[in-house]
Amino acid sequence: MTDQGLRPFLEKLEASGSLHRVDRKVDLEYEISAVLGLRGKGPAQLFQNVRGHGMPVVGNLLNSRARFEEALDIAAGELDAHCIAALKSPVPPVIVSDAPVQEETVNLPFDIGKVLPVPYWFEHEAGPYITAGVIIAKHPDTGKRNVSIARLRLEGGSRMMAGIAKNHHLAIMAERARQLEQDLEIAVVLGNHPAMMLGSQLYLGLGDDEFDTVGAILGEPLRLVKCKTVDLEVPAEAEIVIEAVLKPGELIDEGAVSEFPGFYVRYGPGIAVEAKCITHRRDAIYQAILPGFAPEHCLLGGVAIGVTVCHALQKIIPSVRRVFVTEGGMGRLHAVISMHRPALGEAKRAIIAAMGQVNLFKLVIAIEDDIDPEDWTQVEWSLAARFRGHEDMIVLPGMKADRCDPVHEDLTVTKIGMVATTRPGDGNSGTRSEFVRPRLDVLERVKRELDAY
Repeated sequence: MTDQGLRPFLEKLEASGSLHRVDRKVDLEYEISAVLGLRGKGPAQLFQNVRGHGMPVVGNLLNSRARFEEALDIAAGELDAHCIAALKSPVPPVIVSDAPVQEETVNLPFDIGKVLPVPYWFEHEAGPYITAGVIIAKHPDTGKRNVSIARLRLEGGSRMMAGIAKNHHLAIMAERARQLEQDLEIAVVLGNHPAMMLGSQLYLGLGDDEFDTVGAILGEPLRLVKCKTVDLEVPAEAEIVIEAVLKPGELIDEGAVSEFPGFYVRYGPGIAVEAKCITHRRDAIYQAILPGFAPEHCLLGGVAIGVTVCHALQKIIPSVRRVFVTEGGMGRLHAVISMHRPALGEAKRAIIAAMGQVNLFKLVIAIEDDIDPEDWTQVEWSLAARFRGHEDMIVLPGMKADRCDPVHEDLTVTKIGMVATTRPGDGNSGTRSEFVRPRLDVLERVKRELDAY
């Protein structure tokens, strides 16, 4: 069996020189935030000496697509294809009794902030936030599981506040619990395998179990253990679990909070949370994600959204090859759809379908698969060479937007699509033809053997 925890990935990063150990004593109040921000695209940061805590903090783990591929043992450039294959062939989890994450138990009464080293991130936020906590819950009616991430602010003692977007499945489940005048049991899992982090962000249907897709990403069933105080199951080889209940009838004002565009926003009240116990490994490592407009925060959502939308589009438009969500678009708002020789009108259909799949998208560009969607120079070339402004521009005013969009007005925004693909017959006229290149078989052979030249 492979180790389904975080530690094998840390060992890989260390072996490749991509893990930096910070020996200097650091403070939870903004210092970890500053270091992670200034080293956003560099090596992962392991803070070994956190003031007031014996538990180390690790961050900047998944700040590039190459990091995901390294963690999952897949070839460079295969991340999207690997995840789409996992969506097609889910692998259900299994229950085990031996769980490293339950080596130690902290029972009430306790102060979460004294047990766990939770950082303060930005100066105008009202408290420290747990940002890498994967939240497990079950629907009050169906018992179907949901796996997601939402921010959790410490409120003192065993209390927290959960900031959950209203359209997220966890919010829908919490609202149903409120209608039933019930609390909603949750488990917050910290220190996860990267497959778990990625799987938690996939846009699946309400009732679809993200654990099944995580198993497929791993290539084997995810091993779960039953919690001690709530009726939930959690990854057995994680670092830390907070067992708790959401109290949907009890709201706490959040005030200013950071969001992926890099701004402060004010969403109003969040939901109260009461922790019941904490379990963890004996030598647990606390995992954190720098929030705001930071590489890991943007990329984690961007990768998951891209593969989910691509999987959905391929069911109706077989010419779709890839959906790439850009970093400059905050990992949420801009996308590039790669297509193979789309028929007339097919690229526009793909753009509109993508916007319908994810209401976050407000700029979507369709290109052909001879263009690398990750290379903005090539995308811009495609616009210059293939985009006809009078008929390839789609402008959709008054479209539904997400509350996170920086310029939404009453939750609507103007959305734009741009078709930058060739049309049948373009190459025959000598314009907008394919890239000039050597004969394809020679080019591919030289690519494989380039280091020998």
